[in-house]
Amino acid sequence: MDPTPLRRALLDWYDAHARALPWRAPPGSGAVVDPYRVWLSEVMLQQTTTVHAAPYFAAFTRRWPTVSDLAAAEDADVMSAWAGLGYYARARNLLACARAVAADHGGVFPDTEDGLRALPGLGPYTAAAVAAIAFGRPANVVDGNVERVMARLFAVETPLPAARPELRRLADGLVTGDRPGDWAQALMDLGATVCRPRTPECGRCPVSGGCAGLASGAPERFPVKAAKAAKPARTGLAWVALDPAGRVGLVRRPDRGLLGGMLGLPTAGWGGGEDGPPGLGPWREAGTVTHVFTHFSLTLDVLVGPGAGDLVWTDSEAARAAMPTVFRKALERGVASAPTAP
Repeated sequence: MDPTPLRRALLDWYDAHARALPWRAPPGSGAVVDPYRVWLSEVMLQQTTTVHAAPYFAAFTRRWPTVSDLAAAEDADVMSAWAGLGYYARARNLLACARAVAADHGGVFPDTEDGLRALPGLGPYTAAAVAAIAFGRPANVVDGNVERVMARLFAVETPLPAARPELRRLADGLVTGDRPGDWAQALMDLGATVCRPRTPECGRCPVSGGCAGLASGAPERFPVKAAKAAKPARTGLAWVALDPAGRVGLVRRPDRGLLGGMLGLPTAGWGGGEDGPPGLGPWREAGTVTHVFTHFSLTLDVLVGPGAGDLVWTDSEAARAAMPTVFRKALERGVASAPTAP
């Protein structure tokens, strides 16, 4: 397949329809893009949307405008600012990478894909994205959007995840040295706005004429996906301990493991840490909350009552802002059932 007509059509479309995002330069401008902003945005965009990530990106870059500023930040401050983006291991990797750039590279990101891959916590996709977008390297940038575009363009019948090597190979065949950053972002935008998962808008697609998935009559069938196994279900307890001032008793979770390093409610019984009940009580049932993690679903029975002891006593609004979603749900359930809401 000659990639030239497809590339020309997609880049022309991108020049006219690129999303305006705070970490981007305008298409075709040739403007230098700060690799810190590209890297930070790509880490945040893993497992979330641009709409959800944008305010976090703005807050991070206001508070820590350079990678060296982020490297000097306290772990707890970064983990708190990350709350709501999920997958907290990414926040720990973010700090490890920032500190390596500051300590080992003088605060300057390496400008090659191999150099970027050598940084801690920076995987092949993010390294390729930074290399292409920030440094103009012809790197093969393949995220979920690009996988979907490739699967449809070439009508790949192999189910995911087994199809990934083939999809990467197909995407690599379209990469050239011409505008590599714009090309990577054009593919991402096409997948995000036109070649959508359930309702592709093929009538708006600049490359529909060469799409084998569209020619099949059922482009939405691609990418083919293997049947999902049911997620295991876990259960546990969460305590909402309130002091006379209405503050909430929190614990700092261990650095390693699920939700590591985050503030949370005392819990037990679900494999996420065994804090046990805080002191004092008595504890009243406040109902249940559910939350779905990547590999399992969790139901927590929430208990609320007067607490005491060596906890991190925090105003309820500050606690909501600092905690991961699963604990925020439990806190809101407990506070709503308390005799006097703080």
